[in-house]
Amino acid sequence: MTDDGRPLARRIASFREWVEEWLHGLYHGMVEHPSFEKIEKEAEDVEDTFLFACFADAFGIPSPVSYYTVELLPYLAEEFEAWERRMWDRGSWLERKGQQYHVH
Repeated sequence: MTDDGRPLARRIASFREWVEEWLHGLYHGMVEHPSFEKIEKEAEDVEDTFLFACFADAFGIPSPVSYYTVELLPYLAEEFEAWERRMWDRGSWLERKGQQYHVH
């Protein structure tokens, strides 16, 4: 028995659990989360590029592809609205990539 009344083995197990949780949090904060964030942004950029190629006329750029891809609009309506907002809010593609790689 130790000072707080718990057996030494239980105190060691408790300390190991705390260290494991702390290390997992450190790993998540330093490695996992930034990686997930970059992957999500890259996937969003690919989706934006696809939608822009299909619906460039939404921004006043004439495109013959839009005539054929307009049939996709009912299936992409929710994504289209969010994409259109993102594209209007974004300063430029270069600005987005600069933020992604911490270039100021």
